[in-house]
Amino acid sequence: MTKPVDKPATLILPPLVYAAGLVAGWWINRFFPLGFVHSRILHDLGWALVASGVLVTIWTALTLWRHHTTVNPYKAVSNLVSSGPFAFSRNPIYLGDWLVYAGVTLLLNTFWTLPLAPVVWWVMRYQVIAHEEAHLEARFGQAYLDYMSKVRRWI
Repeated sequence: MTKPVDKPATLILPPLVYAAGLVAGWWINRFFPLGFVHSRILHDLGWALVASGVLVTIWTALTLWRHHTTVNPYKAVSNLVSSGPFAFSRNPIYLGDWLVYAGVTLLLNTFWTLPLAPVVWWVMRYQVIAHEEAHLEARFGQAYLDYMSKVRRWI
């Protein structure tokens, strides 16, 4: 078994967690249709949320690349980044994924992704983020603990 300092012990590809929640909600909706009131506003809001999530993810990826560290959740980070989107959230890519999840929920017009959201959150929090945080703490020690005390996990 690798130590957290070598690389995160994450076994799950994070985007698949969100995708699984959306696909499961869509699948349940096929048999038990339960959507929202059809409206242009909800449709446009869905696209706005998706676009916002994609932009947050791109901003985050560019920030990581500028600091010469990886966006890959299976590799060791080389630098602790606390600027750009990391000044507001310790997990800005996952925050972007939540925006996309909410937007796609509206675009699919299904309620069923909402009760699945706590499951998605739990998997992300305890099966992905916990491993990443252990890796960052082992790698950067007090500097990461100081960062954690200043910046919230989500927003």
